[in-house]
Amino acid sequence: MNPKKSLMNLKKSSAWSEQEVCSFLATSKIPLRIATTTGSYPTLCSVWYMFDEPRGDLLCVSHENSQLVSDLMANQKCSFEIAPNEPPYCGVRGKAMVTLSKDYALETLTTVIPRYLGDAESRLAKWLIGRSHEEYVIRLRPVQMTSWDYSERMS
Repeated sequence: MNPKKSLMNLKKSSAWSEQEVCSFLATSKIPLRIATTTGSYPTLCSVWYMFDEPRGDLLCVSHENSQLVSDLMANQKCSFEIAPNEPPYCGVRGKAMVTLSKDYALETLTTVIPRYLGDAESRLAKWLIGRSHEEYVIRLRPVQMTSWDYSERMS
């Protein structure tokens, strides 16, 4: 990561440095929670993700008929969070602009699936890969991010 040019627009109040955030995003297997708004109420959805470190983007995949894809087609702005449910509480959250594309859905799936399932041999993995032509790659380009870490406070 080039320290002179921030790709993730990290808030100055962030608990972690850009390098620490990148490390967390690259290694975490916690699903990304993505929040969208198009109707009267926000929609919240958990999805598997991968971190595109050279660009500072988060990538996930969702079916073309999903509410998530429908919402993001109508409004390309979202909020997101990646954080464990157990103490000590820490994580990354932010706001992002989204692009949707059917290009590279298979490649993205074959990278994300082993990250969360260990390999691509399970029935679920094969089913997801088998319908990759029906999937959209969702690219989150963070416009603002921050992190928090209550480890010291909770020890």
